[in-house]
Amino acid sequence: MDKYLIRKPRPCQPVLHSDDYPISYFPGKPRRFISKWYKNRYWLEYSIDKDAVFCFYCYLFGQNVGKQGGGDTFVMKGFKLWNQKDKLNSQVGGEKQHIQSVFVKQSNQDKIDYRVQLNAIVDCIRFILCRGLAFRGHDESQGSSDKGNFLELVQFLGDHNESINEVLQKAPKNCKLTHPDIQKDIVNAIARETSKAIIKDLDNGFFSILVDESCDISVKEQMALVLQRFLGIVHIASTTALSLKHAIECLLCEHTLSLSNLHGQGYDGASNMQGDINGLKTLILKENKLAFYVHCFAHQLQLTLVAVAKNHINIAEFFYVVSNLVTVVGGSCKRRDALRDTQFAKIKEDLENGVRRSGQGLNQETNLKHPGDTCWGSYYGTILNLILMFSAVVDVLKIIEENGLFNQKVEARSIMRSILSFEFQRLQVMREDGWASLLVELFYTVIDMQLQELNNRFSEANTDLLLCMACLNPSNSFVAFNKEKLINLAKFYPSDFLGTDILALDSQLQNYIFDMRSNDFFLELQGVSELAEKLVSTRKHETYPLVYLLVKLALTLLVATATNEMCNRMGDQWMNDCLVVYIEKDVACNIDNETIMQQFQNMKTRKRQL
Repeated sequence: MDKYLIRKPRPCQPVLHSDDYPISYFPGKPRRFISKWYKNRYWLEYSIDKDAVFCFYCYLFGQNVGKQGGGDTFVMKGFKLWNQKDKLNSQVGGEKQHIQSVFVKQSNQDKIDYRVQLNAIVDCIRFILCRGLAFRGHDESQGSSDKGNFLELVQFLGDHNESINEVLQKAPKNCKLTHPDIQKDIVNAIARETSKAIIKDLDNGFFSILVDESCDISVKEQMALVLQRFLGIVHIASTTALSLKHAIECLLCEHTLSLSNLHGQGYDGASNMQGDINGLKTLILKENKLAFYVHCFAHQLQLTLVAVAKNHINIAEFFYVVSNLVTVVGGSCKRRDALRDTQFAKIKEDLENGVRRSGQGLNQETNLKHPGDTCWGSYYGTILNLILMFSAVVDVLKIIEENGLFNQKVEARSIMRSILSFEFQRLQVMREDGWASLLVELFYTVIDMQLQELNNRFSEANTDLLLCMACLNPSNSFVAFNKEKLINLAKFYPSDFLGTDILALDSQLQNYIFDMRSNDFFLELQGVSELAEKLVSTRKHETYPLVYLLVKLALTLLVATATNEMCNRMGDQWMNDCLVVYIEKDVACNIDNETIMQQFQNMKTRKRQL
């Protein structure tokens, strides 16, 4: 084969009758070249004289890599192992021989410059990701005064580092590494390495999952999946339990996680999530009985209070009035300013008359905020502020009633009548003069409703499980320790604790509690997570392996789940990668640039090589 072939429009691919190709024998089996191998292999050419195939592009454009300079099989000798035709794909067309990669042969200095350039770009992208900043600008043209965070940061880095600036300036126009697609590839490389580090840290151990669905700004349903760490989001076309389960399995499989190691599930209260017949939790429990379902306990308590408030007429009416009051008084900046000024004047007057005490932390500026159903403490804060600012609120309502628009006057007068009425003020009178009637008419009724609501929301199995786990709490010198309950906890996990393990656990627990209470290292611990860390650091987890297994199981179960909701205007993969790196920045920051650059290079063919 000679260089004159470069003048030909395509490689030499003679098509003969199948019987015309010579036969070669491999371990007694006849094999020959087949012309259909030309299909989708535009680089392949066949030499009739040598009965061998060559790589047309490798010969013309390949670098002197390995044996290629003097005797590479696909360049000089020719390939004729017809019983191993798969090597046609594996040995030819690699990144270092691809025409796009080697059309311009890189010198050693080119490679050094490219490494410096890519390293600088990775640093800039890391900075933006870990701070949750936007990449793009509305106008990224050369003459724009604000090209967006990424391009501006790259320029800033170059302006303050002469060697980096030199490399950036002389980089080829088709390899500036600033195109949005390149940005996405590098972000994806960082996200992949972050996820790999998370899975490696899990070390094939137990895990629990948090799953939530949300509709983003593009009205597209997405599902977020969280282990101890954030794993990712998945676009789902349907929110049925079967669709969600399939999406979870696919994501776990993508990260080489087994559903058999799943020991806890945490979802919201939607029927497709926690339904007892066809809900997501039920479908997973059918495959893994140890994947205990726990609705967010903190959120359940909030919902319990909300349910009682909505079902007790007096309480519901009270909070309805409070909510309307906050809307009317704080509905505009002008009214909030009037409330603030009125409250300030009253505090000043009270201080002058000796009604109030002055001092650090006293008489702080307050305001009225809208309470939220899922954060019941906000109602408490709103009511406290309303009590402190009651007279100022009344004055502002009077101002609105006199000077506001017609509908505002009506709202202000209605609220004034409500809060100044006998029924509203009666609670204050009872608080000062006696609680007897309040207890009978309101408090006892609410307590009964609360108990009924709690029983409906907390299953007996979950309650027993958590009571047993509470016995692991090391606070106050392990005062909560109860050997019988911890043995019952082990029985919740029959696949992890066999019959002989239960007997061994009994013995270990006796020695364990004596050791813990007599060891100064364990006296000041405040939680199960601190206990786990201390057991490992003192190597006690090797002395009491079954007890340590209970501790791991207790930490795996999701007692307080977090929200996974989000909104975005970005693509699924782009959003997923940005979230993984931003949420797990402590993991991402420990991944070195070299690992990220290699991941980036291996994702697809690049114009330049490291």
